[in-house]
Amino acid sequence: MLKSYFDIALVEAGCDEAGRGCLAGPVFAAAVILPKNFQNDALRDSKKLSLRQRLSLRPLIEKQALAWAVASVEPDEIDSINILNASFLAMHKAINSLKTIPQLLLIDGNRFRPYKNIPHICIIKGDDKYLSIAAASVLAKTNRDDYMIRIHSEFPQYNWSGNKGYGTLVHREAIARYGMTLYHRKSFKWSVQLKLPFN
Repeated sequence: MLKSYFDIALVEAGCDEAGRGCLAGPVFAAAVILPKNFQNDALRDSKKLSLRQRLSLRPLIEKQALAWAVASVEPDEIDSINILNASFLAMHKAINSLKTIPQLLLIDGNRFRPYKNIPHICIIKGDDKYLSIAAASVLAKTNRDDYMIRIHSEFPQYNWSGNKGYGTLVHREAIARYGMTLYHRKSFKWSVQLKLPFN
């Protein structure tokens, strides 16, 4: 089982994002404060969970967390400030929406832009080491997936209900055939990034 906390004396918020490597859709982030005695054998990095597992864990996290929040940054802002900064911004927005102010931020990954005066620790593969980060990864992933499924009906040719905006072959071929939509991240260097089969 993952670790319940980094420092038992501090109110900790685990933070993670979803959709950073996508070609379309917002980047989502979540921040979660769990009780120090929270335990769950199934919870881990959302990428290692099945859809069914993620969907069963989400309401449990929302119910048992001391505080949680989810936020997103839209494609036009991603294009303006770049995806790394947009990921930081989404996490900042999620932290800012927490009803409880954390004393320490546990960040998945190796980089982060400091949030106000709250100290943070970057933890590589943190979503497979700490329960709060894993919980944030589940909330970010499931909320983003829900969003991509909702907008799928507007542009079904890109198969966002299936690929969630990632650069699958079907998605890349659809971009080559139909061009980009308002949901696509236009700052990507498409011809190089996608290695499109059509021109």
